[in-house]
Amino acid sequence: MIPLFGSEKRLCDGFSRRDLLHIGGLSAFGLTVDAFSKLGSLQAGPLEAAASRFGRAKSCILLFLFGSPAQHETFDPKPEAPAEIQGEMKSIPTSVAGLQIGEGLPRTAQVMHQITTVRSMTHEYPVHGVAYALTGMPTYTPAIEDKPHDLAHWPFIGSIVDYVARQRAAGRQPAIPHNMGLPWLFGSQSTDKPLLAGPYGAFLGREYDPVWTSYRGSPTRVVPKLSAAQTVDIRDHFGGVEPAGCFALTSTSGQPDPDWQRLEARRSLLSQFDGARHWLDNHPAVSTYSQQHHAAISLLTSQKIRQALDVQQEPASVRQEYGMTLFGQATLAARRLVEAGGKFVSVFWDPVGPFGISVWDTHENHFLRLKQYLLPVFDQTYPALIRDLDERGLLDETLVLCISEHGRTPRISNAKGGGRDHWSRAYSAVLAGGGVGQGNVVGRTDRIAGEVDHTPVSPKDILATTFHLLGIDPHTLIKDRLNRPYPIAGTGVVRNELF
Repeated sequence: MIPLFGSEKRLCDGFSRRDLLHIGGLSAFGLTVDAFSKLGSLQAGPLEAAASRFGRAKSCILLFLFGSPAQHETFDPKPEAPAEIQGEMKSIPTSVAGLQIGEGLPRTAQVMHQITTVRSMTHEYPVHGVAYALTGMPTYTPAIEDKPHDLAHWPFIGSIVDYVARQRAAGRQPAIPHNMGLPWLFGSQSTDKPLLAGPYGAFLGREYDPVWTSYRGSPTRVVPKLSAAQTVDIRDHFGGVEPAGCFALTSTSGQPDPDWQRLEARRSLLSQFDGARHWLDNHPAVSTYSQQHHAAISLLTSQKIRQALDVQQEPASVRQEYGMTLFGQATLAARRLVEAGGKFVSVFWDPVGPFGISVWDTHENHFLRLKQYLLPVFDQTYPALIRDLDERGLLDETLVLCISEHGRTPRISNAKGGGRDHWSRAYSAVLAGGGVGQGNVVGRTDRIAGEVDHTPVSPKDILATTFHLLGIDPHTLIKDRLNRPYPIAGTGVVRNELF
């Protein structure tokens, strides 16, 4: 069945011509009717496996490693490859017999029996296409990468989860927003780049952008330089933060929430206007505004959200376990949000300061940055989240999705400190909880981790599988402002190999 908001079509042995005419407009967006008609038949594996996992996850935590880690030093090492491929870092055994990962992830190695590793991620666009990785958009061009509100964009996965949840709730407001983003509006702390596309409501409207937090706290650590051209030392929040740091709620624009006195003053003033303009109460436009206003006030004054974001309430030992870094504390806050009832919470390892210095874009100084900064921070936080969710009985119902926009080149460049450049033909992702398998490896790459040898998986397949696990039919169509239908996962299909 493909639900259309406002109508419904039941499919038995395939699409009728009338059904195809209903969705014929899809070809205008890079997805042909013929391709769309194949979505149902591309389900991998027995249908029973997919059916048994539908709706298994009550919530999802997305960990997005912007800049893209190298598959070789993380989840697809090639210990038999020549030095110019393998590099300085070796592989180590894990809690799964016969499975090895990069030596920079010793703590993660201990929880691999709870994780499904995908070694065969692949697509055609080796750019920082966050929008391509996290939306159903079937094709991509870098021309819209720094245009987050370009009309060509499709809605962020969290925005679709939010939209479907609101449709099902028939207007009831959740205690915790369905779609939240940490630690701040994506890309807003970069000093030399505009905001990048990706986590936005697109044609669903700005009200379906994530509800972002802001972070108040100082960085404590100078991180290794991005390149030889970098002349200044950068203190990076993702390298270390003070324990006193905290998260605050913001508007969807990324602006910090108003202080309580200003908020109360505004509410008092608005109540006076409400009395003076009572005669407008039944006007549709004013009614809509009133609903949005009350929803915003309710959100900003919600004690439940503030409590969930307050990582200071956690024992010091738990905070240290996650790591006193922005990635660690934001991930801890994400766990608190889903524990409080959040549906989709994203944590972006995000640019701070000059673009690239704080993220995984290791074109130069590759090994030093991995060894002394990137891998140790990730290796502290990621396994801590898996263990914490498991100990709290939340892992089975919480999908943890850790992905990036692409991978990195098999051959190490001659850049100072070594470097790996952008590469999207083969890379890795890891998933845990929420109905995915445990201790599994999906797909295989060639001897240098440069090409997929077996079971290619696209970012759209990850989206479709995530929707399925969250109880949303990935064939669902949503309509843009011109009433044109879009499949929420683009060309993606549910991958039973992940179960």
